[in-house]
Amino acid sequence: MMKFPSLASRPDAQPFAIAAWHSAAPAHSTLRPLALASALALCAGLAGQAQAQQGQQPTAQVLEEVVVTATRTEQPLSDLVADVSIIDRDTIEKSGATGVADVLARLPGIELARDGGVGTSTSVYIRGAEARYTAVFIDGVRLDSQSTGGATWESIPLALIDRIEVVRGAAAAVYGSDAVAGVIQIFTRKGEAGIHPYVSVGLGNQGTRDVSAGISGAQGLWDYAVSAAYEESDGFNVLNNPNAWGYNPDKDGYDRRSFQARLGLQVHRQHRLEGSWLGSRLDSGYDSSATEDDRNKHRMQALNLGLHSEWSERYRTRLSVGDSRSRYETTPSVYLTETNVRSYLFHNEYRVGIHQFTAALERREDQLENTPIDRDHHQNALALGYGLRAGAHTLQANVRRDDDSEFGGKSTGSLAYAFAFTPQWRASASVGTAFRAPTLYQRFSDSGNASLKPETSRNVELGLRWAQGSSSLGVTAYQNRVKNQITYVSGAGGCASSWGCYENLDKARYKGVTLEGTLYAAGVQWRGSMDFQKPENQTTGLLLARRAKRHATFGADAHLAGWDLGAEVQASGRRWSDPANTQLLGGYTLFNLYASRNLGHDLSLTARVDNVGDKNYEFARNYATAGRTFHVGLKWAPQ
Repeated sequence: MMKFPSLASRPDAQPFAIAAWHSAAPAHSTLRPLALASALALCAGLAGQAQAQQGQQPTAQVLEEVVVTATRTEQPLSDLVADVSIIDRDTIEKSGATGVADVLARLPGIELARDGGVGTSTSVYIRGAEARYTAVFIDGVRLDSQSTGGATWESIPLALIDRIEVVRGAAAAVYGSDAVAGVIQIFTRKGEAGIHPYVSVGLGNQGTRDVSAGISGAQGLWDYAVSAAYEESDGFNVLNNPNAWGYNPDKDGYDRRSFQARLGLQVHRQHRLEGSWLGSRLDSGYDSSATEDDRNKHRMQALNLGLHSEWSERYRTRLSVGDSRSRYETTPSVYLTETNVRSYLFHNEYRVGIHQFTAALERREDQLENTPIDRDHHQNALALGYGLRAGAHTLQANVRRDDDSEFGGKSTGSLAYAFAFTPQWRASASVGTAFRAPTLYQRFSDSGNASLKPETSRNVELGLRWAQGSSSLGVTAYQNRVKNQITYVSGAGGCASSWGCYENLDKARYKGVTLEGTLYAAGVQWRGSMDFQKPENQTTGLLLARRAKRHATFGADAHLAGWDLGAEVQASGRRWSDPANTQLLGGYTLFNLYASRNLGHDLSLTARVDNVGDKNYEFARNYATAGRTFHVGLKWAPQ
């Protein structure tokens, strides 16, 4: 019989607990009045003050930002139909956040679930969809686990990240398997002209301390960036119920060591060679034994080598090879799994006036070692795209054919259109299909089912957006239906395990409406979003686990007396911890404060307090969250 890690180490993956994690549900849920009032006030303020603020707003930069994730080509944000959010390095540093998932959870349409502190098992849900339905990349390298499915978010070091792009909605016609709910691209630091060293140190409660350092620059034909980070925390006891199985009143801390390097060479005026590497080692505690110090050990790396060529003003190509490895083990209980994903991409882009054509050949190879499993499979794909920007009209169409070594061919497509009926207002509509192939673990473990079919989906969404200066207001309505959803069924026969088996039994529907907006008024940048959603298992009629029907964020940023000051509210309604909708998790509202200041020409200070009111809440039943936390950081970066 195969061994599996504890529930605490990976809630959405392991068969002992899969019935409790793979398809559960939030019941009827409501937000706290403050969060609701804040979001409604934001919307009302945007609508009522749009014209009044026209002469007071700073020059907007966001519409000129270049985004690469939506279509795999560089495009201004204003040319995209897709629902996109961007997080830059300045936002990350000023926020004082300590985890990638914590930063993402402040974006519209995204929820976070975690079994304890920053180093414990973490899931990111886009529009209420399963964590495995998001395709994740670091510098263009695909991250995935052929054991659990999806990226291991807890192993990605925020300190070395420069930029994050998030695309919500089906994107399999561009990226292939996994992009059912969206795509998240993470970019590491990149060299710019000059020499730019930095050193950063930080301290927080619960024995948290961190240090990072790096240097980047560019000279002549070369550019480079090298950085390293170390974080550790004494943590807290993540299992808060003395009657729960495996309860141990010890502190479950973590330490993480990470390193990043990126090198670019302008071989010729038309050709650029680029390589990047990111590695991370995470050691974190969890509770599975009343007497032992149980540890999770993650090892993650992503390596990429690419050649970018601009053959003419019209024609560009990109040739890249990527390799990622995700290794996870537990001690003293013995469990070990390792996934290797290797990908090859030849991407072509041709522009003629207002028309853009793309064509890509891609190959992905997955390998899983999880004793006694040692299996692999691959996918070959051809993807074609067409984009048009003609005055008020924007069109994007994509088709893709994936040939899987196990399942044969799978075709996906997407069509999106936007119409700017005034200079400030734009309406959009899109439809797309997607799929996710079952993991090698789901097929070949003793709970596996070799006859599993790929999960498939069809996504439809409508959007309306107003933008003027640095203020904007948007509403997006969506519905994503998933068929052949893979579920772990306790007690099911047909496989080697007596505990249960994986089956293509369920259908799921993720539908909802997202409201979001920003407004500059009285020297304050206001921002907020509210999500009304219903992620449900249509087979059982129940809501999916650990996701709320209502969640919202609201924030305000201002510059005062040399300080950059910020406050935010994060609110979530009630959720269910289990698929049967029997274990209710209460809603919560968190208040966070942060501040930063330049201390002279080269020094800057950041400070953050999360959960100011010390709210007691849970992402999963019997698993504690950190309570009130604070962090202070000092950074030296010569200008």
